[in-house]
Amino acid sequence: MAQSNVKRDPRSFLRLEYDRLVSEDLDWRIRILASSSGPWTIVSGKKVLMLCSNNYLNLTNHPKVKRAALEAIEKFGAGSGSVRPIAGTMQAHVELEKALAKYKRTESSLVYSTGFAANAGLIPQLAGEGDLIISDELNHGSIIDGVRLSRAERTVYKHRDAEDLKRVLDEAELKSYKQILIVTDGVFSMDGDIAPADDIVKLAAQHGAMTYIDDAHGDGVLGEAGRGITSHFRIEGKVDVEMGTFSKAFGVVGGYIAGSADLVNYALNKSRTWLLSGSHPASVVASCKAAIDVVEHEPEHLKALWENTRYFKAGLGNLGFDAGASETPITPVIVGQSSTARKMSEMLFDENVFALPIVFPMVALDKARIRTIMNSGHSKADLDFALQAFGKTGKALGVI
Repeated sequence: MAQSNVKRDPRSFLRLEYDRLVSEDLDWRIRILASSSGPWTIVSGKKVLMLCSNNYLNLTNHPKVKRAALEAIEKFGAGSGSVRPIAGTMQAHVELEKALAKYKRTESSLVYSTGFAANAGLIPQLAGEGDLIISDELNHGSIIDGVRLSRAERTVYKHRDAEDLKRVLDEAELKSYKQILIVTDGVFSMDGDIAPADDIVKLAAQHGAMTYIDDAHGDGVLGEAGRGITSHFRIEGKVDVEMGTFSKAFGVVGGYIAGSADLVNYALNKSRTWLLSGSHPASVVASCKAAIDVVEHEPEHLKALWENTRYFKAGLGNLGFDAGASETPITPVIVGQSSTARKMSEMLFDENVFALPIVFPMVALDKARIRTIMNSGHSKADLDFALQAFGKTGKALGVI
């Protein structure tokens, strides 16, 4: 057998690629929390105001959520010991899925290890060879990876543009696709804007297409009692697959899908990220169920979140910052270049404000930003503290 003349050095490749990321200000620089994730936390040895956590409703610290985990450990132990289809489905998992379906007002639900696992495992099973997947051009990376794993044809439509979606669907009618799947985020994580889900379900119905909405950032935030985007647009029961997560507003971890019993039966038999992943410990599952109960029966958390969101957005606008088209507690402070975003984040940290930069390729090259996320536990004094720091650093860098 002929020998290749190519000399490969895997370690050198890894170092060179990392060095390139560093030189272009595109590397992640991890900071470590030394306390719980709350409105204020300990990072790198100092107390800082948290503005970059997805812990919208501050439920990571809610007594009921923490107590549920402790009680579940005593009853069920530290781990499940198996994957769900073999010996890893505990009574706690069943109770969570029943509570989740009731909360989402769907027939059934299924819990995955993460939201990413739900997207990566289910999307490829819903559309394959001879099918078409239509995706919003700014969908989350987990959706993009799920689409790439499918053998279906794929195309994109302009961001949040129902007219362009209609064009794509009309063109698809000229071909003989077996299934058409429309996939979109509900709330887009980089800009905080909302998909026109009501228009999407209307177009889908007209063309016999299946709808899949990733509501990770709408859970606990939008709609009645935080039920999400279907409640927000009053389209409950009209979305074929509602996908969500427990790692954001619910304050724990885990992904899920909600919909018909047929959907759940299909997913638990076909989705390998569910079939082949170890199940959550009962402590996690019990905390998720407790979080649903808190969101549903303690409306003060959601009310405070939106009050803080409106106050902070107004403050940024008064200072002259560009917060883009955000409609949600995700509020980007757009500064332009990646290097500017990096420097501003460092300066904010010096001012005891923890807010991270989002840079290319997560956003466009000239749209680097500090992405801030509100928390229901922030006080007005906290937000004034943050606004003062943003004003100081923004002026120093010439952003405002």
